[in-house]
Amino acid sequence: MASAEGLHAARSRGRNTRQLVHEVLRSRIVGLELEPGSAVSENDLAAELGVSRTPVRESLILLADEGLVDIYPQMGTFVSRIRERDVASAQFIREALECAALREAVGKATARDVAELRVLLTAQEEADRQSDMEGFFQLDEEFHARLMAASGHASAWPVVSQAKAQLDRARRLSLPLTQQMSLLIGQHREVVDLLEQGDLDRADASLRSHLRLVFSDVEKIRAKHPELFSDEDTPLKPRRDSTRRTASRGDG
Repeated sequence: MASAEGLHAARSRGRNTRQLVHEVLRSRIVGLELEPGSAVSENDLAAELGVSRTPVRESLILLADEGLVDIYPQMGTFVSRIRERDVASAQFIREALECAALREAVGKATARDVAELRVLLTAQEEADRQSDMEGFFQLDEEFHARLMAASGHASAWPVVSQAKAQLDRARRLSLPLTQQMSLLIGQHREVVDLLEQGDLDRADASLRSHLRLVFSDVEKIRAKHPELFSDEDTPLKPRRDSTRRTASRGDG
């Protein structure tokens, strides 16, 4: 969790306060430090981060535009619950861009590209052995970014990353619930093998199957934690323990 000291250090290097506050809050929401349905207080956040209410308010407006918070006049601001339609939209964008990039990468990827992807696979296997879900999540991000870079379109990854915030919340929830790191690593390895072999159609099919796994995961997560999801635009009753890490939940 970012501290006031960290924010002040970044501001001293010329970073915009509103941008910094937005990054901190977005990271907390996507990382599930702020749970779906939890209440958000402008005053509390401003005091904690050592800033005025203005950049906090402006950041919350930006987050509302991204669908990550819901602002209700006279009621308050809440972290948005996960909406399956938003997950589906994010998945559509991600699949379209990543698969298009992969199809360009097949036949273009160098031996160095493949070697770097395999280094990430090894690191993912170590994270799995250590049951390091957060470490695995970050390595998964690096893997997909590197796969896109192999096509020559590394600059497109931030577009994917920005679009998939809702998707990332579901993905973080799925790791402790489904215990499937080894499955995901196996799918990653298959994509790399097919990329190296230059098998365009099978590589494309493999990546699409891998990316669509989130849909079955969402069904499992919703069955286990229905309070974190919503098909409507009505906020949950505010939660008081808003910083609890949902991602640490297991099946017990």
